[in-house]
Amino acid sequence: MHRTVLFLCTGNFYRSRFAEAWFNHLASQQNLPWRAESAGLAEDCWTCNKGPLSPHVEQALREAGIATGEDPRCPVDATPEHFERATRVIALHRVEHEPLLRERFGGYAARVEYWGYPDVGEVPPKECLPALRARVAALVNELGQPQARHGASAAADSRR
Repeated sequence: MHRTVLFLCTGNFYRSRFAEAWFNHLASQQNLPWRAESAGLAEDCWTCNKGPLSPHVEQALREAGIATGEDPRCPVDATPEHFERATRVIALHRVEHEPLLRERFGGYAARVEYWGYPDVGEVPPKECLPALRARVAALVNELGQPQARHGASAAADSRR
């Protein structure tokens, strides 16, 4: 049985999709009982994007040797079921995502950790994606520690 990390961003097109793919790649390599999902906080998030996956994400994953497949899935809206399934929930930018979370999923807001990765308009992908890659790798390493494998959560420092 796997535990789930839920990565959230606005459109489920760029940051959350990269975090999901990179997390699952690393977790699989390390044989961790964790898997990632991702979803968008904007209502009808798929309408915000041009295509199923950011070209920046496709390129970064390709360069890392991670296949996205010929037909990557389209962005999906976050649902209460996503929150219910998740052991950990991470929104990728507090300033952008906390208002959306409180508006649409207020009952789950206290469970959310916030990271600091702004969207492509604020920070170029050549800066954002390597930093996000390192943070996701640190999360995978944290979850690979014996206490994380057996139920302890070390999420408190991320809830600032």
